[in-house]
Amino acid sequence: MVIKSSSHSLLRIRIIRDNLHRTPDNEKARSPVMNRPRNIIGTMALACCSALTPCAVAAAAPATQVLNLYTARHYQTDEALYHNFTRLTGVKINRIEGGEDALFERIRGEGANSPADVFITVDIGRLWQAEQAGIFQKIKSPLLESRIPAAYRDPQGQWFGFSARARVIAYNRSMVQAGDIKNYEDLADPKWKGKLCIRSSSHPYNLSLTSSMIASMGEQRAEAWVTGLAANLARKPQGGDTDQLKAAAAGECALAVTNTYYMVRLLRSARAEDKKVMEQLGVVWPNQDNRGVHMNISGGGVVKHAPHRDAAIKFLEYLAGNEAQAYFADGNNEWPVVPSVKVNNPALESLGTFKSDPLNVSQIGRNQPLAQRISDRAGFR
Repeated sequence: MVIKSSSHSLLRIRIIRDNLHRTPDNEKARSPVMNRPRNIIGTMALACCSALTPCAVAAAAPATQVLNLYTARHYQTDEALYHNFTRLTGVKINRIEGGEDALFERIRGEGANSPADVFITVDIGRLWQAEQAGIFQKIKSPLLESRIPAAYRDPQGQWFGFSARARVIAYNRSMVQAGDIKNYEDLADPKWKGKLCIRSSSHPYNLSLTSSMIASMGEQRAEAWVTGLAANLARKPQGGDTDQLKAAAAGECALAVTNTYYMVRLLRSARAEDKKVMEQLGVVWPNQDNRGVHMNISGGGVVKHAPHRDAAIKFLEYLAGNEAQAYFADGNNEWPVVPSVKVNNPALESLGTFKSDPLNVSQIGRNQPLAQRISDRAGFR
Protein backbone atom coordinates (compact mmCIF):
# COMPACT_ATOMS: atom_id res chain seq x y z
CA MET A 1 0.00 0.00 0.00
CA VAL A 2 1.29 3.45 -0.85
CA ILE A 3 0.11 6.70 0.72
CA LYS A 4 1.16 9.99 -0.82
CA SER A 5 1.02 13.13 1.29
CA SER A 6 0.27 16.45 -0.34
CA SER A 7 2.72 18.13 2.02
CA HIS A 8 5.40 15.49 1.41
CA SER A 9 4.96 14.65 -2.24
CA LEU A 10 8.22 12.76 -2.36
CA LEU A 11 7.29 10.47 0.51
CA ARG A 12 5.89 6.99 0.15
CA ILE A 13 4.83 5.04 3.19
CA ARG A 14 5.15 1.29 2.96
CA ILE A 15 4.20 -1.04 5.75
CA ILE A 16 6.13 -4.28 5.46
CA ARG A 17 4.50 -7.10 7.43
CA ASP A 18 4.18 -10.81 6.96
CA ASN A 19 0.44 -10.32 6.35
CA LEU A 20 0.62 -7.48 3.81
CA HIS A 21 -1.64 -7.95 0.77
CA ARG A 22 -0.66 -7.10 -2.82
CA THR A 23 -2.76 -7.04 -5.96
CA PRO A 24 -1.68 -9.32 -8.83
CA ASP A 25 -0.12 -6.37 -10.67
CA ASN A 26 1.89 -5.40 -7.63
CA GLU A 27 2.96 -8.98 -7.09
CA LYS A 28 4.66 -8.97 -10.45
CA ALA A 29 6.56 -5.80 -9.65
CA ARG A 30 7.55 -6.59 -6.06
CA SER A 31 9.80 -9.14 -4.43
CA PRO A 32 8.07 -12.48 -3.62
CA VAL A 33 8.71 -11.92 0.08
CA MET A 34 6.20 -9.07 -0.03
CA ASN A 35 3.20 -11.15 -1.08
CA ARG A 36 1.03 -11.79 1.99
CA PRO A 37 -2.70 -11.57 2.97
CA ARG A 38 -3.96 -8.21 4.23
CA ASN A 39 -4.43 -7.45 7.91
CA ILE A 40 -7.55 -5.30 8.37
CA ILE A 41 -6.19 -3.63 11.53
CA GLY A 42 -3.03 -2.49 9.73
CA THR A 43 -5.11 -1.24 6.82
CA MET A 44 -7.43 0.75 9.10
CA ALA A 45 -4.45 2.30 10.87
CA LEU A 46 -3.11 3.54 7.57
CA ALA A 47 -6.49 4.82 6.47
CA CYS A 48 -6.68 7.02 9.58
CA CYS A 49 -3.51 8.88 8.66
CA SER A 50 -4.19 12.39 7.46
CA ALA A 51 -2.48 13.54 4.29
CA LEU A 52 -1.17 16.51 6.27
CA THR A 53 -0.29 14.75 9.53
CA PRO A 54 2.47 12.17 10.11
CA CYS A 55 1.01 8.87 11.28
CA ALA A 56 2.25 6.33 13.77
CA VAL A 57 3.50 3.69 11.38
CA ALA A 58 3.95 0.97 13.98
CA ALA A 59 0.47 0.96 15.52
CA ALA A 60 -0.47 -2.62 14.60
CA ALA A 61 2.59 -4.47 15.92
CA PRO A 62 4.08 -5.03 19.37
CA ALA A 63 6.44 -2.17 20.25
CA THR A 64 9.32 -4.50 21.07
CA GLN A 65 9.15 -6.20 17.67
CA VAL A 66 9.10 -3.15 15.37
CA LEU A 67 11.66 -0.98 13.59
CA ASN A 68 10.58 2.24 11.85
CA LEU A 69 13.02 2.87 9.01
CA TYR A 70 13.16 6.20 7.15
CA THR A 71 15.23 5.58 4.03
CA ALA A 72 16.29 7.48 0.93
CA ARG A 73 17.50 4.27 -0.70
CA HIS A 74 15.02 3.32 -3.44
CA TYR A 75 16.55 0.07 -4.62
CA GLN A 76 14.05 -2.76 -4.98
CA THR A 77 16.84 -5.23 -4.31
CA ASP A 78 17.10 -3.91 -0.73
CA GLU A 79 13.82 -5.60 0.14
CA ALA A 80 15.70 -8.88 0.50
CA LEU A 81 17.86 -7.22 3.16
CA TYR A 82 14.82 -6.13 5.17
CA HIS A 83 13.10 -9.49 4.86
CA ASN A 84 16.22 -11.30 6.01
CA PHE A 85 16.57 -9.04 9.07
CA THR A 86 13.01 -9.88 10.09
CA ARG A 87 13.65 -13.58 9.50
CA LEU A 88 16.75 -13.51 11.70
CA THR A 89 15.47 -11.30 14.51
CA GLY A 90 11.67 -11.34 14.46
CA VAL A 91 11.73 -7.52 14.25
CA LYS A 92 9.34 -6.29 11.56
CA ILE A 93 10.32 -3.25 9.53
CA ASN A 94 7.94 -0.40 8.77
CA ARG A 95 9.60 1.49 5.93
CA ILE A 96 9.02 5.10 4.96
CA GLU A 97 10.75 5.99 1.70
CA GLY A 98 11.33 9.42 0.24
CA GLY A 99 13.80 11.91 -1.09
CA GLU A 100 16.60 12.89 1.27
CA ASP A 101 15.36 16.44 1.79
CA ALA A 102 11.75 15.39 2.39
CA LEU A 103 12.73 12.75 4.93
CA PHE A 104 15.17 15.11 6.59
CA GLU A 105 12.51 17.79 7.02
CA ARG A 106 9.92 15.24 8.12
CA ILE A 107 12.10 13.99 10.98
CA ARG A 108 12.90 17.54 12.04
CA GLY A 109 9.22 18.47 11.93
CA GLU A 110 8.17 15.44 13.94
CA GLY A 111 10.71 16.32 16.63
CA ALA A 112 10.54 14.34 19.86
CA ASN A 113 7.35 12.65 18.65
CA SER A 114 8.98 11.13 15.58
CA PRO A 115 8.42 7.37 15.19
CA ALA A 116 11.68 7.15 13.23
CA ASP A 117 14.23 4.70 14.60
CA VAL A 118 16.80 4.71 11.79
CA PHE A 119 17.52 7.23 9.02
CA ILE A 120 19.43 6.01 5.96
CA THR A 121 20.61 8.13 3.05
CA VAL A 122 22.93 7.76 0.05
CA ASP A 123 25.44 10.57 0.37
CA ILE A 124 27.86 11.68 3.05
CA GLY A 125 26.71 15.28 2.72
CA ARG A 126 23.19 14.31 3.79
CA LEU A 127 24.53 12.33 6.74
CA TRP A 128 26.61 15.32 7.82
CA GLN A 129 23.61 17.65 7.51
CA ALA A 130 21.53 15.30 9.64
CA GLU A 131 24.31 15.16 12.20
CA GLN A 132 24.54 18.95 12.32
CA ALA A 133 20.76 19.23 12.74
CA GLY A 134 20.87 16.94 15.77
CA ILE A 135 18.85 14.17 14.12
CA PHE A 136 21.16 11.35 15.21
CA GLN A 137 22.15 10.11 18.64
CA LYS A 138 25.54 8.75 19.60
CA ILE A 139 25.70 5.01 20.06
CA LYS A 140 28.42 2.71 21.29
CA SER A 141 28.74 -0.54 19.36
CA PRO A 142 32.00 -2.51 19.51
CA LEU A 143 30.77 -4.56 16.57
CA LEU A 144 30.27 -1.52 14.33
CA GLU A 145 33.56 0.01 15.43
CA SER A 146 35.45 -3.18 14.67
CA ARG A 147 33.73 -3.93 11.38
CA ILE A 148 33.47 -0.55 9.69
CA PRO A 149 36.74 1.24 8.82
CA ALA A 150 37.29 4.58 10.50
CA ALA A 151 37.12 6.38 7.13
CA TYR A 152 33.49 5.34 6.72
CA ARG A 153 31.97 6.25 10.09
CA ASP A 154 31.46 9.27 12.30
CA PRO A 155 34.24 9.51 14.90
CA GLN A 156 31.55 10.25 17.52
CA GLY A 157 29.42 7.23 16.64
CA GLN A 158 26.41 9.11 15.23
CA TRP A 159 26.34 7.48 11.79
CA PHE A 160 27.97 4.63 9.91
CA GLY A 161 28.60 3.83 6.27
CA PHE A 162 27.44 0.44 5.03
CA SER A 163 28.15 0.51 1.30
CA ALA A 164 30.59 2.49 -0.82
CA ARG A 165 30.54 3.85 -4.33
CA ALA A 166 33.64 5.02 -6.18
CA ARG A 167 33.49 8.07 -8.46
CA VAL A 168 35.53 7.23 -11.53
CA ILE A 169 36.29 8.54 -15.01
CA ALA A 170 34.92 6.69 -18.04
CA TYR A 171 36.41 7.31 -21.47
CA ASN A 172 35.47 6.60 -25.07
CA ARG A 173 37.98 4.00 -26.28
CA SER A 174 38.06 5.44 -29.82
CA MET A 175 38.76 8.99 -28.61
CA VAL A 176 41.07 8.47 -25.63
CA GLN A 177 44.00 6.14 -25.12
CA ALA A 178 44.43 4.26 -21.85
CA GLY A 179 46.83 6.26 -19.71
CA ASP A 180 45.96 9.64 -21.28
CA ILE A 181 44.18 10.64 -18.09
CA LYS A 182 45.11 9.42 -14.62
CA ASN A 183 43.88 11.86 -12.00
CA TYR A 184 40.85 13.99 -11.15
CA GLU A 185 43.14 17.00 -11.53
CA ASP A 186 43.58 16.09 -15.22
CA LEU A 187 39.91 16.82 -15.90
CA ALA A 188 40.78 20.53 -15.79
CA ASP A 189 43.57 20.23 -18.37
CA PRO A 190 42.78 22.47 -21.40
CA LYS A 191 43.52 19.54 -23.74
CA TRP A 192 40.10 18.17 -22.77
CA LYS A 193 38.26 21.34 -23.72
CA GLY A 194 34.81 20.46 -25.07
CA LYS A 195 35.26 16.78 -24.23
CA LEU A 196 33.81 16.29 -20.75
CA CYS A 197 30.31 15.16 -19.73
CA ILE A 198 29.26 15.42 -16.09
CA ARG A 199 26.01 15.94 -14.20
CA SER A 200 25.14 19.15 -12.35
CA SER A 201 27.65 20.53 -9.87
CA SER A 202 24.90 20.81 -7.26
CA HIS A 203 24.20 17.09 -7.23
CA PRO A 204 25.47 15.53 -3.98
CA TYR A 205 27.80 13.15 -5.85
CA ASN A 206 29.65 16.04 -7.47
CA LEU A 207 29.55 18.18 -4.33
CA SER A 208 31.22 15.31 -2.50
CA LEU A 209 33.87 14.98 -5.20
CA THR A 210 34.61 18.71 -5.06
CA SER A 211 34.67 18.49 -1.26
CA SER A 212 37.34 15.82 -1.47
CA MET A 213 39.34 18.04 -3.83
CA ILE A 214 39.14 20.87 -1.28
CA ALA A 215 40.49 18.52 1.38
CA SER A 216 43.33 17.47 -0.91
CA MET A 217 44.21 20.76 -2.65
CA GLY A 218 42.91 23.55 -0.46
CA GLU A 219 40.18 26.04 -1.38
CA GLN A 220 42.13 28.17 -3.87
CA ARG A 221 43.48 25.32 -5.98
CA ALA A 222 40.19 23.46 -5.81
CA GLU A 223 38.38 26.50 -7.20
CA ALA A 224 40.89 26.71 -10.05
CA TRP A 225 40.23 23.02 -10.72
CA VAL A 226 36.46 23.53 -10.86
CA THR A 227 36.93 26.52 -13.18
CA GLY A 228 39.03 24.42 -15.55
CA LEU A 229 36.56 21.55 -15.38
CA ALA A 230 33.68 23.89 -16.28
CA ALA A 231 35.68 25.19 -19.25
CA ASN A 232 36.06 21.64 -20.60
CA LEU A 233 32.37 20.74 -20.70
CA ALA A 234 31.11 19.25 -23.94
CA ARG A 235 27.56 20.32 -23.09
CA LYS A 236 25.56 21.92 -20.32
CA PRO A 237 25.27 19.49 -17.38
CA GLN A 238 22.14 17.40 -17.76
CA GLY A 239 20.75 14.06 -16.65
CA GLY A 240 22.23 11.46 -14.36
CA ASP A 241 25.40 9.40 -14.49
CA THR A 242 23.94 6.89 -16.95
CA ASP A 243 23.22 9.76 -19.35
CA GLN A 244 26.88 10.82 -19.16
CA LEU A 245 28.01 7.28 -19.97
CA LYS A 246 25.69 7.03 -22.95
CA ALA A 247 26.85 10.41 -24.25
CA ALA A 248 30.50 9.33 -24.00
CA ALA A 249 29.78 6.04 -25.75
CA ALA A 250 28.03 7.94 -28.56
CA GLY A 251 31.02 10.26 -29.00
CA GLU A 252 29.25 13.38 -27.74
CA CYS A 253 32.09 13.65 -25.28
CA ALA A 254 35.34 11.78 -24.70
CA LEU A 255 35.19 11.63 -20.90
CA ALA A 256 32.43 11.14 -18.36
CA VAL A 257 32.41 11.19 -14.56
CA THR A 258 30.28 8.50 -12.94
CA ASN A 259 29.73 6.33 -9.90
CA THR A 260 30.83 2.77 -10.49
CA TYR A 261 27.47 1.10 -9.89
CA TYR A 262 25.96 2.87 -12.91
CA MET A 263 28.56 1.17 -15.10
CA VAL A 264 27.88 -2.20 -13.50
CA ARG A 265 24.13 -1.81 -14.07
CA LEU A 266 24.81 -1.42 -17.78
CA LEU A 267 27.17 -4.40 -17.76
CA ARG A 268 24.55 -6.59 -16.09
CA SER A 269 21.63 -5.34 -18.14
CA ALA A 270 19.67 -7.75 -20.30
CA ARG A 271 19.38 -5.06 -22.99
CA ALA A 272 21.86 -5.33 -25.83
CA GLU A 273 22.04 -1.55 -26.24
CA ASP A 274 23.18 -1.16 -22.62
CA LYS A 275 25.95 -3.70 -23.04
CA LYS A 276 27.02 -1.93 -26.24
CA VAL A 277 27.45 1.31 -24.29
CA MET A 278 29.99 -0.36 -22.05
CA GLU A 279 31.79 -1.95 -24.98
CA GLN A 280 32.67 1.57 -26.12
CA LEU A 281 34.00 2.67 -22.75
CA GLY A 282 37.05 2.18 -20.57
CA VAL A 283 37.39 3.08 -16.89
CA VAL A 284 40.02 5.12 -15.08
CA TRP A 285 40.51 4.69 -11.34
CA PRO A 286 41.81 8.18 -10.55
CA ASN A 287 44.80 9.10 -8.38
CA GLN A 288 46.12 5.59 -7.95
CA ASP A 289 49.70 6.89 -7.72
CA ASN A 290 48.83 9.18 -4.83
CA ARG A 291 45.81 9.47 -2.49
CA GLY A 292 43.42 7.07 -4.27
CA VAL A 293 39.94 7.24 -5.78
CA HIS A 294 37.23 9.32 -4.08
CA MET A 295 34.66 7.19 -2.27
CA ASN A 296 31.17 8.14 -1.12
CA ILE A 297 28.90 6.08 1.11
CA SER A 298 25.36 5.03 1.77
CA GLY A 299 24.86 4.99 5.51
CA GLY A 300 22.68 5.79 8.45
CA GLY A 301 22.30 6.17 12.17
CA VAL A 302 19.90 5.86 15.08
CA VAL A 303 17.48 8.80 15.26
CA LYS A 304 17.70 10.93 18.41
CA HIS A 305 14.24 10.05 19.77
CA ALA A 306 14.11 6.47 18.43
CA PRO A 307 11.28 4.64 20.25
CA HIS A 308 12.91 1.27 19.49
CA ARG A 309 16.57 2.04 20.13
CA ASP A 310 17.73 -1.52 20.76
CA ALA A 311 16.15 -2.75 17.53
CA ALA A 312 17.72 0.19 15.69
CA ILE A 313 21.22 -0.68 16.88
CA LYS A 314 20.60 -4.33 16.07
CA PHE A 315 19.61 -3.33 12.53
CA LEU A 316 22.75 -1.26 11.99
CA GLU A 317 24.86 -4.13 13.26
CA TYR A 318 23.05 -6.47 10.90
CA LEU A 319 23.94 -4.19 7.96
CA ALA A 320 27.60 -4.55 8.93
CA GLY A 321 27.39 -8.33 8.92
CA ASN A 322 28.89 -10.53 6.21
CA GLU A 323 25.59 -11.48 4.60
CA ALA A 324 24.24 -7.92 4.29
CA GLN A 325 27.62 -6.58 3.21
CA ALA A 326 27.92 -9.16 0.45
CA TYR A 327 24.42 -8.30 -0.69
CA PHE A 328 25.27 -4.62 -1.15
CA ALA A 329 27.82 -5.75 -3.73
CA ASP A 330 26.08 -8.72 -5.29
CA GLY A 331 22.54 -7.29 -5.21
CA ASN A 332 23.07 -3.59 -5.83
CA ASN A 333 26.52 -3.32 -7.42
CA GLU A 334 28.05 -1.29 -4.58
CA TRP A 335 31.24 -2.02 -2.67
CA PRO A 336 30.99 -3.41 0.87
CA VAL A 337 32.72 -1.22 3.44
CA VAL A 338 33.91 -4.22 5.46
CA PRO A 339 37.19 -5.12 3.71
CA SER A 340 37.11 -8.84 4.56
CA VAL A 341 33.79 -9.47 2.79
CA LYS A 342 34.04 -11.48 -0.41
CA VAL A 343 32.34 -10.10 -3.51
CA ASN A 344 30.60 -12.40 -5.97
CA ASN A 345 29.70 -9.95 -8.72
CA PRO A 346 31.76 -10.60 -11.86
CA ALA A 347 30.61 -7.37 -13.54
CA LEU A 348 31.63 -5.28 -10.54
CA GLU A 349 34.94 -7.09 -10.22
CA SER A 350 35.60 -6.61 -13.94
CA LEU A 351 36.17 -2.91 -13.29
CA GLY A 352 39.45 -3.85 -11.62
CA THR A 353 41.14 -3.36 -8.28
CA PHE A 354 41.84 0.08 -6.85
CA LYS A 355 43.24 2.13 -3.99
CA SER A 356 40.70 4.29 -2.19
CA ASP A 357 41.21 7.69 -0.59
CA PRO A 358 41.60 7.16 3.20
CA LEU A 359 40.09 10.58 3.96
CA ASN A 360 37.37 10.30 6.60
CA VAL A 361 34.12 10.99 4.79
CA SER A 362 32.95 13.29 7.59
CA GLN A 363 35.45 15.85 6.25
CA ILE A 364 33.78 15.59 2.85
CA GLY A 365 30.43 16.39 4.44
CA ARG A 366 31.82 19.46 6.21
CA ASN A 367 33.27 20.77 2.95
CA GLN A 368 30.07 20.54 0.90
CA PRO A 369 28.74 24.08 1.54
CA LEU A 370 32.11 25.48 0.43
CA ALA A 371 32.11 23.15 -2.57
CA GLN A 372 28.78 24.62 -3.70
CA ARG A 373 30.07 28.19 -3.33
CA ILE A 374 33.18 27.33 -5.33
CA SER A 375 31.11 25.75 -8.09
CA ASP A 376 28.82 28.78 -8.25
CA ARG A 377 31.76 31.20 -8.47
CA ALA A 378 33.33 29.07 -11.19
CA GLY A 379 30.14 29.12 -13.25
CA PHE A 380 29.79 25.35 -13.03
CA ARG A 381 26.06 24.79 -12.53
